[in-house]
Amino acid sequence: MENALLPLLVAVGLIVGMIVVLDVGRRLGARRRAKAGGELGGLGGVEGAVFGLLGLLIAFTFSEAASRFNVRREQIVEESNVIGTAWLRLDLLPADAQPALRDAFRRYVDARLEVFRKFASPSRGRAEADRTEAIQGEIWKMAVAACRDTPSQVPMLLLPAVNEMIDFAATRTQKALMHPPPVIYVTLCILAFAAALIAGYGMGAAGTRSWFHTIAFAIILGLAVDVILDLEFPRVGFIRIDRYDQILVDLRQSMK
Repeated sequence: MENALLPLLVAVGLIVGMIVVLDVGRRLGARRRAKAGGELGGLGGVEGAVFGLLGLLIAFTFSEAASRFNVRREQIVEESNVIGTAWLRLDLLPADAQPALRDAFRRYVDARLEVFRKFASPSRGRAEADRTEAIQGEIWKMAVAACRDTPSQVPMLLLPAVNEMIDFAATRTQKALMHPPPVIYVTLCILAFAAALIAGYGMGAAGTRSWFHTIAFAIILGLAVDVILDLEFPRVGFIRIDRYDQILVDLRQSMK
């Protein structure tokens, strides 16, 4: 999802499509009404089932997207904590072994920030992730070498902290890539169009036409889908998680 406007474009496309489908349904209902010579009976059972299923799917996808958004926000704090812990434990090493490691830590935090700043672009994000992994290997090798001539409690405190820092980076990156199967969004769009067709048919069968209700129905559903996509992809769109990166920025500024 490289285009920052893609969630909005999907929502606009859905709104326009539902308005068109609503009008098609109204025309079908009006034609059926004309053939029947009067107002037709409602399709209350079918309408209730389709709208109920649509509401359930929207509620499910919204809840899951909001939950993942909160997890990703919390992981920024957690990563900052594990990096900060490893950084502080560098004080246990001999003074001559610290400068190179501290410099690598600074570069590592810079790289982690760049990974998510460029996350909307898979190619650039992958390049930054590769750079991060290279720095991780560098930090680990230097930490192991620095611990060889230190008391036994130093490796026991430092190496697990460095290992946790490396593991958490992989966990956070992979969870950021976890999204629902596309079939869920396809089903959501199909149900939205089906609901629009049935609603339009009901208006035509009843001999009524309200542009206000037609447009309001389409906009409300379109906005709901837009919010879901924004929550699911918080590095694009209007609901952003970027400002929480300030926690890592503050950590980087403290590494002096």
